[in-house]
Amino acid sequence: MIDPIFLTNKIEKLVTKKQDNVEYRKYYRFRKDRWYGGVVTGDVIGCNLRCKFCWAWKFSWNPHAKGEYLNSHQVFSRLTSLARKYRIRQLRLSGGEPTIGFNHLLELINLATESGFHFILETNGIILGTYKELAYRLGKYHGQGIEIRVSIKGTSPEEFTQLTGARQEYWYVQLRALRNLVEAGLEPGEEVYAAVMLSFNPDKGLTRIKRILSNIDKKLAETIDKEYIILYPHVIELLKRTRLKPKIAYKPNEIPDEMI
Repeated sequence: MIDPIFLTNKIEKLVTKKQDNVEYRKYYRFRKDRWYGGVVTGDVIGCNLRCKFCWAWKFSWNPHAKGEYLNSHQVFSRLTSLARKYRIRQLRLSGGEPTIGFNHLLELINLATESGFHFILETNGIILGTYKELAYRLGKYHGQGIEIRVSIKGTSPEEFTQLTGARQEYWYVQLRALRNLVEAGLEPGEEVYAAVMLSFNPDKGLTRIKRILSNIDKKLAETIDKEYIILYPHVIELLKRTRLKPKIAYKPNEIPDEMI
């Protein structure tokens, strides 16, 4: 059974490094995408979960995957170069788990928000739920153009373990991340919200997670980003390997508008 914090500490040594007191993080690509109405994304290597439906598993599971170590200024330059080219004002980190290498992340957020960009952080919340002080460091960006999407892996502890291979108690840690971020001063439903994987329990699971989120803040229950599996070829490959069978999934050319 995976312990995500143990895995965090192991992975961090492989996907981050310091040079002349500057922290570098490993990335595998930069891209423009249609999500959020148009966004430029940096995809990081390395994650502290092993989601059996992950679209980036060939990079997020493998810290030795081919990529580049970049400091925050280099990443900001790559992102803003694409943003200027496509006239986009939104920057995002995704792929693996961006909160691994937290100081690097904060430096990048500083550069983005101080330059007037809207910054989107996609995270599984494990680190922010474990270390409350880190969530509070993100809270200082309230009102400065930050958006934190906490991706909850399943609608119960049992489902979390089935989907990620991690210990059940860490499902509650993901929920604690949301509470920590709200308590840190970020606006629920706007600056911080939950994305919930519903492909395996779309009906009863949604009712359950809404009830749980409303106990943290009602706005979190009202603004759930419903997450479903997208059947990219590499996702189909992983689903076959892990023998997972989603109840709801979409082909890339059939994604509903509300998911984009």
